[in-house]
Amino acid sequence: MEKALRAYAEVLRLVRLLPKDSRGYYAKYARENFVNYRQVDPSDSDDLFQRTYNHSLWVLHKYSIDKSAADKLKGICCA
Repeated sequence: MEKALRAYAEVLRLVRLLPKDSRGYYAKYARENFVNYRQVDPSDSDDLFQRTYNHSLWVLHKYSIDKSAADKLKGICCA
């Protein structure tokens, strides 16, 4: 659970790098996903963390933000 909370906090930090008009959408999207998957089987959690990181990279790329901004999230999700 602690790893999920750290990942969620880091995703929200990345959302602040997005253009102002899209922040609300992605913050809500992240919250909904973290809430929906809070009762996931621990054996599936590694896959979800990898998807979290990959999707974050996709969003950053969409808005032309350097992927190095997600290095901390990579350390949380892919360790």
